[in-house]
Amino acid sequence: MRPARLIAPLRAAAVAAAVLLVPAQAATAAPAPPAAASAPGTEVTVSTVDLDGPAISEVEVTVRNTAPQRLRSLKVSFGGPVGWAVQPAVRSVSGSLATGASVSTTFRIQVPEKRSGFVIRTFTATATYQGGDGLGTATGTRTERSGSPQANLAAAYNAVAITDEADTKPGNYDGEGNSFSAQKLAAVGLTPGARVEALGAELTWPDVPAGSKDNVSSAGQAVALPGRGSELVFLGSGVGSGATGSATVYYTDGTTTTGSFGFPNWSFDPADAHGATLVASTDGRNRPDGYGNATVKYRVFAHSIALDPDRTVDFVVLPANGNVHLFDMKIAP
Repeated sequence: MRPARLIAPLRAAAVAAAVLLVPAQAATAAPAPPAAASAPGTEVTVSTVDLDGPAISEVEVTVRNTAPQRLRSLKVSFGGPVGWAVQPAVRSVSGSLATGASVSTTFRIQVPEKRSGFVIRTFTATATYQGGDGLGTATGTRTERSGSPQANLAAAYNAVAITDEADTKPGNYDGEGNSFSAQKLAAVGLTPGARVEALGAELTWPDVPAGSKDNVSSAGQAVALPGRGSELVFLGSGVGSGATGSATVYYTDGTTTTGSFGFPNWSFDPADAHGATLVASTDGRNRPDGYGNATVKYRVFAHSIALDPDRTVDFVVLPANGNVHLFDMKIAP
């Protein structure tokens, strides 16, 4: 990976990117298309699920035999999120399916009251059978969405990482009231709105006053990030030694990719821990009682995950690990 370098400070809008189960600005349903069956020759599809609860929704599961052999002894099961009751759990389908024939069966699922914010729900149907493609099982899934992802990463800021040395009390980057010094960050080029080039991406340092919320403590938030490229680059650092996790990228065609990344601890881990790239290092930190630890380096890193360059990114679901702190994320060509 190329070493990261800083570019001259630039006042700019703060970051594109942002969160699961967060306050939504609008509650709109945009169901993804049902996935094809996992087994060639037998297709399983799931109909749209009405998420406007509390209610009992009917869901239709369709099994189609595209194999050269007749399919028989068909049983279909269906399930949704944990805790959502389904009746019946399994249905047996009488008769058999010739090549090209299909059959549909209906399940009833108890949908709870709709939750605020952006939510992704996954529903799975599994067919077991004899004959057909000979594999004996096939699965289809459907993903339903309600609400909207956060408009950008700045909209998801939930922690204060940077404070002025004259007023350190608002900071709490690490859960112990400590934070980066705005003065020491400025000394290495990280001023509000500064551009940062890392791993082929041009990122933006948070463009907010010191002592304000300026980063995301990652907790599975969904953040809109439209565009195409080969890599998704994250700018941040870790708290503790376990600042790792997986981010899931949702494309506009309903497909997804998932990649794992991590950051070293902002002070004591090796700079290349978890495969990260060092972006900047500052002297000391701000503590609740003022600036201190002047001989210790406090650092910012970059890391990336691969994207499908032929698909357009819609939004990103961040890792469910609050030890991962993000200042920005951008798509690299």
